[in-house]
Amino acid sequence: MSSLSRVLAILDLFTETQPTWHSDEIMAALSYARPTAYRYIKDLVSAGYLQRVAAGRYALGARIIELDYLVRNSDPVLIAAVPAMEALARDVGLDVVLTALFRDRVIDIHRVQSAFALRLAYGRGRPRPLFQGAAPKVILAHLARAQAAKIYKAHAAKIAGLGLGADWSAFRDQLAAWRRAGVHVSMGELEAGVGAMAAPILNAQREVVAAVALVGAPERFDPVSLAQMRPRLLEACRRIETALAETGRAPDG
Repeated sequence: MSSLSRVLAILDLFTETQPTWHSDEIMAALSYARPTAYRYIKDLVSAGYLQRVAAGRYALGARIIELDYLVRNSDPVLIAAVPAMEALARDVGLDVVLTALFRDRVIDIHRVQSAFALRLAYGRGRPRPLFQGAAPKVILAHLARAQAAKIYKAHAAKIAGLGLGADWSAFRDQLAAWRRAGVHVSMGELEAGVGAMAAPILNAQREVVAAVALVGAPERFDPVSLAQMRPRLLEACRRIETALAETGRAPDG
């Protein structure tokens, strides 16, 4: 494990359920020697990634907020997606959510609310379950084989418990079925009283970078409505992919 990885591992400790950590807790959690832990913590404080909130106790620092601002205003996927998401929300009358995968964490990165916006437990930056809901399943279905296999190896028991595959072969078949479907529809998997239909966003190399989901009350996803919304969702995804490809092209001359 490199020194940089050991420093970043400290930031990974901070969660919604434990937003502050004492230096002694950090040392115990990561098995760092006291001088090493103090040095890493000092460096993170100096760089603004941590702030001291009490004697020996730390929270995430202002640099994290600054980076979030930069991401909101410069993320190529987000910039490409927002116009199409806003148009889709107006057209269909449902919330539209953009979701991405980071390692084995599924995170919503943007939401466009419709006139009938729901109260959702999850929002920008709050990790979601990896195997529940339409957007995560669409993303998983389009991962490269090696990445999907790595996720399976790390979560085999969870996958089997959810009935998604008793072994790697069965899970791979499940992913293939989701991929062939093009979109995935879920009802109440993540939150009771919430339905969703999601489709993938692929980059120029045909790698999945995100998923776009229509989110609303389950009654909005009757068979007739699903048939009408599916082509609109897929068209929005194609528009996002086209806009994303444009951002990656070198300027003329």
